[in-house]
Amino acid sequence: MTPDSQTRRWSHRHVLGIGEAMVEFASTGGDTYRRGFAGDTLNTAWYLAQLLSQPGDAPDRVGYYTHVGQDLFSDQLLAFIEASHLDARRIVRAADRSLGLYVIHLTGAERHFSYWRDTSAARRLADDLDGLRAATRDCGLIHVSGITLAVIGATGRRHLLQALREARRAGAVVSFDPNVRPRLWPDPAELKTAMQEILAVVDIALPSFDDEAALWGDADPQATLSRLEQAGVQEIVVKNGAGDVACSWSGRREVFPTPPIDHVIDTTGAGDSFNAGYLAGRLVGLPMSQACRIGQRLAGIVIGHYGALAPVDALDDVRAVIRSAAGKV
Repeated sequence: MTPDSQTRRWSHRHVLGIGEAMVEFASTGGDTYRRGFAGDTLNTAWYLAQLLSQPGDAPDRVGYYTHVGQDLFSDQLLAFIEASHLDARRIVRAADRSLGLYVIHLTGAERHFSYWRDTSAARRLADDLDGLRAATRDCGLIHVSGITLAVIGATGRRHLLQALREARRAGAVVSFDPNVRPRLWPDPAELKTAMQEILAVVDIALPSFDDEAALWGDADPQATLSRLEQAGVQEIVVKNGAGDVACSWSGRREVFPTPPIDHVIDTTGAGDSFNAGYLAGRLVGLPMSQACRIGQRLAGIVIGHYGALAPVDALDDVRAVIRSAAGKV
């Protein structure tokens, strides 16, 4: 099966991100912060919705699944999601939980985070297997991350793997960003085991090389490609900051230089937005090479703004490329 024929079997069905949505306080310079909402898979879903939705469309192309609380921030998050052309109908509200929260601290353009997430409702998003099955039913693309795996715990991971296996049998494709965060895991052994287990249900892997090198000792992005190929992943895109992006499709490899960016003020959301640009390109039928360049272009825009989510009008050029490609499919 070629990449294009594989894309055709899921490109016109529902896209779903699964993970933890959080309150974000992002630096706007000096000692001031702006309140927003973000989270790695939410960021990717949000950008996908902005790129794929046409004016006047119903918000049913891209959705998000998580658990939230009954508090004011949860109310505001749901309002934000619904205003962002994202389908929020799968989101579950918990009476005894709230949203996690994080603050972005900047040193130049590099970011550091402080988190408060122990009572996050998202930690329970995979406790109910039947609920998870219902959320993932009839999806064409399901996007998850290593942070998703970390916050849901061992039982949640078993349920998620089962739901993803069933969704794939029904024709879904699973994309996965390892997004390794060791501090979220009890120990390195559990982290590595969970990462290895998820690969059995992954069709598209979107790792960052620095994470993979730190966890697995990969010498270079080509080593990351080799390890994931051996695990059976068919489509792999290794992000590497300002370095080249290394890609593999069924063992056939390409490398794409990342264009230099002059205006960088905050690298938060760079990888998540790259994922969205790449997946949007694949969803409208573009080959890996063009999808990768769209991912690079979108990430380059995002790092020129504060916070994980760039202003919607800053995405106009990328949106135009996606819509032009969609019109030719």
